[in-house]
Amino acid sequence: MSVDFEKTKAALTDLNGKTAIVTGGARGQGSVEVELLATAGAQVLICDVLVEDGKALAERLQADGKSVHFCKLDVTSEAEWVAALDVVKAWTGCLDILVNNAGIINRKVIRDMSVEEWRKVLDVNATGAFIGVKLCAPMMAETGGGSIVNISSNSGFSGHYDPAYTSSKWAIRGLTRTAAMEFADDGIRVNAICPGLIVTDLNRESPHLGPMISMTPSQRAGEADEVAQLVLFLASDGSGFITGEDIVIDGGFTAGASYRRVAKETGIL
Repeated sequence: MSVDFEKTKAALTDLNGKTAIVTGGARGQGSVEVELLATAGAQVLICDVLVEDGKALAERLQADGKSVHFCKLDVTSEAEWVAALDVVKAWTGCLDILVNNAGIINRKVIRDMSVEEWRKVLDVNATGAFIGVKLCAPMMAETGGGSIVNISSNSGFSGHYDPAYTSSKWAIRGLTRTAAMEFADDGIRVNAICPGLIVTDLNRESPHLGPMISMTPSQRAGEADEVAQLVLFLASDGSGFITGEDIVIDGGFTAGASYRRVAKETGIL
């Protein structure tokens, strides 16, 4: 059996004719995801509460010939999700890709976190993704299916000292698997990406970077474009047989960073 390389390459990188929504797409990791999907040919709706940043990104990419628009979206608001989908219907008439990227964090331990702070993080990170899946999947089904990519975290595999964020990322994994089963008959694939330490302008000076990097087997942090490449793969036809999966991208941290440190310190490695 011979391999048609050009066909394979197109399946992995050609999103021409497809429409995508990226939440939390105005800056950081989300903005890189937007730019890569648009560069691959997708028509991308940038959704965020950061209006100035979102409009600036849209203008920059439009000037570069990319097909993008910006729409204000608070992911916790069902009404604003409906409005965003109305924009897509008027613009392209179809939806093929949803990237639930929006998320917030509150680095407080359980004893210091208020119930209101807990609810806010869960509302944005978990409920926001739930509303997106709930409202976008029917539109995808109407036009032949598509791909939903939920951004979880390697925090969703362990316990961290950020209880609301950690719980929300565990929830994303459960939502992903449930949605993958529910919408399979509609031709919709649902997967989760679980990044580890990813450096952006928002956290480049954070004090936890050094200790985290020292424990990461790859001995470095990840970059936003590396996550975006995985988003592109899962959005593309090249990942057509992948659904219901949690894909970790963390330089080996989840695989056993603490055991590796012990092995290094005791001379095993």
